[in-house]
Amino acid sequence: MTTSPEILILGGGPAGMSCAMELCRADKRLAVIEKDVQVGGMSKTLQLGDFRTDIGPHRFYSRNRYLYEFIEDLLGEQWIQVPRFTRFYVEGQFYTYPVQLGNALRNMGFGSAVRVLRDYGFEQLKRAVGFNRRNADFESYVVSRFGRELAHFNMINYTEKIWGLPCREISADWAAQRIAGLSLFSAVRAALSKRSGPRSLTDTFYYPDLGTGLIYEAIQKRLEDAGHEVHCNATPKVVRHDGGAIKEVDIQQNGEVMTATPAHLVNSTPILKFLTLFDPPPPKKVLEAAQHLDYRAQVYLFLTLRTEQAIPDNWIYFPDKTIPFGRISEMKNFSKRMSPEGMTSLFLEFFVFEGEDMWKMDKDELLQRSLPHLEAIGLLNRQDIVDAHLLRQTDVYPIYRLGYQEPLQIIKGWLDGFENLLYIGRPGRFRYNNQDHSIEMGILAARSIIENKHYDIECIASKDEYFEKGALPYRRSFQHQVIEDRGI
Repeated sequence: MTTSPEILILGGGPAGMSCAMELCRADKRLAVIEKDVQVGGMSKTLQLGDFRTDIGPHRFYSRNRYLYEFIEDLLGEQWIQVPRFTRFYVEGQFYTYPVQLGNALRNMGFGSAVRVLRDYGFEQLKRAVGFNRRNADFESYVVSRFGRELAHFNMINYTEKIWGLPCREISADWAAQRIAGLSLFSAVRAALSKRSGPRSLTDTFYYPDLGTGLIYEAIQKRLEDAGHEVHCNATPKVVRHDGGAIKEVDIQQNGEVMTATPAHLVNSTPILKFLTLFDPPPPKKVLEAAQHLDYRAQVYLFLTLRTEQAIPDNWIYFPDKTIPFGRISEMKNFSKRMSPEGMTSLFLEFFVFEGEDMWKMDKDELLQRSLPHLEAIGLLNRQDIVDAHLLRQTDVYPIYRLGYQEPLQIIKGWLDGFENLLYIGRPGRFRYNNQDHSIEMGILAARSIIENKHYDIECIASKDEYFEKGALPYRRSFQHQVIEDRGI
């Protein structure tokens, strides 16, 4: 590095880049270290020939208006509104998502609909008479709230496909984060209501017109224009400390090692890999705790097609375990600028563990495994395929195994002992959250440094709320203001 930054940020994903942007606005001297060739992390946008694609569907919604203004300041008119249409495919039928009662009952058929209502009524009766079992695992959580038939139909199968674990082994924390607030009763009430209610992010969201990575590309340009350093293809190798503070960080880039002596270190890289960098190493208890945590990986197949549109959806879920892919996105349905005129693309996601068969497949093997399903479902004709690209990504989803909280708290307790260290984002805090939460974590981390005040980063995305909810703010010209929302 050409300068010794006051703040060194490891990881150029949503959390790291938003932290850097907020620090830049406060005229703090900083540098960002990113291992990849471009910033954005899991929210980067890839340029593949004439096509652009995100790594899976990324839409923006938040309860925090400051975040909308933060991004609108960066993107201006490239920050567009997109209608949302999403479905899931089960037993040969497409169902709208979030579930619409009328659509679901018509597709299910009379017998399945009766079983859904019977099981739901049975669980509600148990609640009414005071039979409240402890919902420690995901399966018991969703069964107690929706009934067994609907839980298996819409939640358990897909959850097991994502994590590669039985739902009895997955913590109920996952359900509390992702689906709290949903119920069959709320679906019935919505179906019977004559009023549409307030507009919500279930039907409209914001999106950068050249892909979600445009947010972080714009931040990078702002940083570099202001004289700050963003080092891509750079990797942290050693983090030296004295037990109470970080003293030095060695960074490797292009075969050379540089040493930084930051006053503050902000980490947004995977927490388990971050622990391996410390010199001296973490205590034995911390290293043993790390052995109980793990991430789920993904493989992606990006198909370019000689057709105007493949599907009407932004994305589709596939809970059926006999179908190899778990989700498909068509990026042109987010923004027409993501594909050339007269062509489109499909982005297929496969949930895997590193090292297993699907992780090792080349693109032809993966395509041949997927094509029969794609054609049978009616998503494409193989003669429409122009090209295929294979991508792999480690450390995608932190796995909420039963009992994960205790080892995670041991690790966080040790990291919290460093007075000049902050750790943020989905990988950095081992928390499955959305893009807006990672941005908010980055902003709060920056505020903690700027104001020399401790903000509770752990509180972000921790409330028991359904993540799909949130008011969609009306478009208005950007006015930079700090609002009272979680201390921002």
